[in-house]
Amino acid sequence: MIRLGKWIAKYKLIVLIIGFALLIPSVIGTIGTRVNYDLLSYLPKSLETVNGQDIMVDEYGMGAFSMVIVEDMELKDVQKLKKKILKVDHVKNVLWYDDVADISMPVDMIPKKLRKAFFNGDATMMIALIDDTTSSDEAMNAVADMRKIVTKHCYISGMSGVVNDIKDIALEELPMYVVVAALLSLLVLELTGESFLVPVFFLMSIGIAILYNLGTNIFLGQVSYITKALTAVLQLGVTMDYSIFLLHSYEEFREEYSDKNEAMGHAIAATFSSIVGSSVTTVAGFVALCFMTFALGRDLGIVMAKGVLIGVVTCVTILPALLLFFEKPIEKTRHKPLIPVMDKLSDLIVKHRYIAIGAFLILLIPAVYGNNRTKIYYDIAKSLPQDLACNQATKKLEETFHMNSVYMVMFDKDLPTAKKTAMSDKIEEIKGVKWCIGMNTMVGPAVPESMIPEKLRSKMQSDKHEMMFVGSEYQPATDEVNAQIKSVGRVTKKIDPTSIMIGEAPLMNDLQDVTDVDIRNVNIASAAAIFVIIMLLFKSISLPVILVAIIEFAIILNMAIPYYMGTELPFVASIVVGTIQLGATVDYAIVMTTRYLTEREEGKDKWEAVSLTHRANILSIFTSAMSLFAATFGVALYSRVDMIGSICTLLARGALMSMFIVITLLPALLLLFDGVICRTTMGMRQKNGGQI
Repeated sequence: MIRLGKWIAKYKLIVLIIGFALLIPSVIGTIGTRVNYDLLSYLPKSLETVNGQDIMVDEYGMGAFSMVIVEDMELKDVQKLKKKILKVDHVKNVLWYDDVADISMPVDMIPKKLRKAFFNGDATMMIALIDDTTSSDEAMNAVADMRKIVTKHCYISGMSGVVNDIKDIALEELPMYVVVAALLSLLVLELTGESFLVPVFFLMSIGIAILYNLGTNIFLGQVSYITKALTAVLQLGVTMDYSIFLLHSYEEFREEYSDKNEAMGHAIAATFSSIVGSSVTTVAGFVALCFMTFALGRDLGIVMAKGVLIGVVTCVTILPALLLFFEKPIEKTRHKPLIPVMDKLSDLIVKHRYIAIGAFLILLIPAVYGNNRTKIYYDIAKSLPQDLACNQATKKLEETFHMNSVYMVMFDKDLPTAKKTAMSDKIEEIKGVKWCIGMNTMVGPAVPESMIPEKLRSKMQSDKHEMMFVGSEYQPATDEVNAQIKSVGRVTKKIDPTSIMIGEAPLMNDLQDVTDVDIRNVNIASAAAIFVIIMLLFKSISLPVILVAIIEFAIILNMAIPYYMGTELPFVASIVVGTIQLGATVDYAIVMTTRYLTEREEGKDKWEAVSLTHRANILSIFTSAMSLFAATFGVALYSRVDMIGSICTLLARGALMSMFIVITLLPALLLLFDGVICRTTMGMRQKNGGQI
């Protein structure tokens, strides 16, 4: 590595030319990577509800639908609007009452079930059926085009509308996430550094790494909008340490070697060996996300683990070349540290160590209690601003038709008519079901199937299946609708064991079941992986217990705060935050522990070792934590998407909590368990068998 480091230092211009040239394919790859805005599409393909969508696309030529609510419009004008919607690309069909009755027929004469489903006062509702899945570009474009042709008295609700609005707000906000994170990180670096220009090159190097990471996503085919939104922010926050370490290492070797290239070569080698060990824990945290059944974890885990590794490479290639190439301007902008030495604060913390232990014991029970009771919501639309079109349409659906969701039941088309009617009737008896509309219920059970109009039959029946729509009073992702879905499932399965429920509410019910298991499994996997890494790193049994325990305490405390604040968290935040916080901030504890072991091995007693360790590391831990805080806090304030804002809020607060607990509690525990650590750590015994 020293030889390679010297080559990088000597041929810095070539390194920079290659580094900047690689930005061209990176930008092309970034543009060419599709962004997926539908989180429900990450559910396991083995789920019945997910398979049902594929069956719909294959057999019916459609996989998504939207409810179109029209107010204060004459029926003949509604019919004209329907014809316009039918002309929209990718709108397969539009289901309305004119499929079975002439609009000249007075509304009062329409069968009660049809009237109940399609009319309420001066409002009527149509169901637009789209020829692709909810998350497809075609479905989103269809919703956008429908919104363009409807009047101010029309509202379009449904999951495709939600996904389309997520896309619009994400495209609007994503560029600002990077700007906000970069500016606040720059502020932290300027306050904690000793050169006004060095932080600019830090951000430039990390920015290049981010672009490399985003560009290589093209090999994945697509990434989630959450992954794309968080990639730059998290990569900036968790890899900043590597740049700081390289600079400090270079400054130390500069005092030892007169030749700057030789000094940088040794700095690169020292940095690489140090940050590889540090980055492994961070990578392990992200890799743990790949074990989620909910594929969003794999999406985020792969991209972020790749980003950390790319960050390591650019830190020992691009950054050294930048620092050497612009050495003269850097020297001219040097200044005294703006943050004073923290030795007095360090001595105070170590001296009053029992305060930290006492605070830990006092906070542990309320932290665990709050963490276990923090409320989580699964309604994706709830994470979006209420003034968006999708939420306004849902509100109008509730106000006008007294229902909050519509889903479908798909069953064998060869079922006897009596069983189809019985299925519909029993579903309507279930609590919270507003109506149940199928082919037979629209024309009446007395009408033979052979006499049902073909335009209605083609919409409701395929070669193998038939479907009916269920209108629910309950909002998606609530306990009420989940109980209703289970009741509907019992009815349909009893009549037709092959029946399937499809739609937003059933998918979100599955989402809750899947992610409840994922939260537990991912947290266990990440903690176990990092425990093993620390055990191998320090060759110790006790140290991984201590280090993982204090960061887990910080995580539990962080996750308990929403409960005491009366705040609900989006399900994604509850899954990923603990794993990311553990992987990204356990390094603070590792850095301090490494120095403590070095001091003890050199023969210092535990008091001197802990005191010197704390003085040496308090500022670097503060800088590292504040970098992650700055990168995430600004995005948390700016973002109007709660799914992203909540994750960033938790990570920003988690960085501060991990920092505070490592700085205050870890030295107390190192002193308290010094004897145990010495007995359970290889290399911490003298040759005569006595402890160091």
